[in-house]
Amino acid sequence: MPLVYPAGTVQDGEEHPLDELWLRARRIKPQYSEGALVRVVGARNQTEADFIQGLLLEEGIPSLQRRARGFDVPDFLAAGPRDVLVPASGAPAAHDVLLQSELIGDEQAARPWSATAWRVMAFLLGGLALLAILAWFVSGH
Repeated sequence: MPLVYPAGTVQDGEEHPLDELWLRARRIKPQYSEGALVRVVGARNQTEADFIQGLLLEEGIPSLQRRARGFDVPDFLAAGPRDVLVPASGAPAAHDVLLQSELIGDEQAARPWSATAWRVMAFLLGGLALLAILAWFVSGH
């Protein structure tokens, strides 16, 4: 039994037309499909994420979406924020596509860390400095 039927062939009396997944896979450029998945942009809902995925697919960049943390319950279904992920080799091209379509600004493309990540880093450094000062006082400076 063949794993893949050639396009438009007849097997066992049934015609196997091109399906949507096959057509979608033909548009993906192989050089953009390598590496770990990285988040390139967030969308407010599933419809916006589908639109972004369509833009990326037009350029041959494969992508997928996942529900953002806290919104991964069945009650939200299509509502709630989504993260759009692409393979690492396609991330620079995806940023270019998103910049051209004005879905992200220059500051978002240039700054890979989010504001939350910077706050966490500042909190950790502040805590480390406080521990260092406390250790200095305890040791009898």
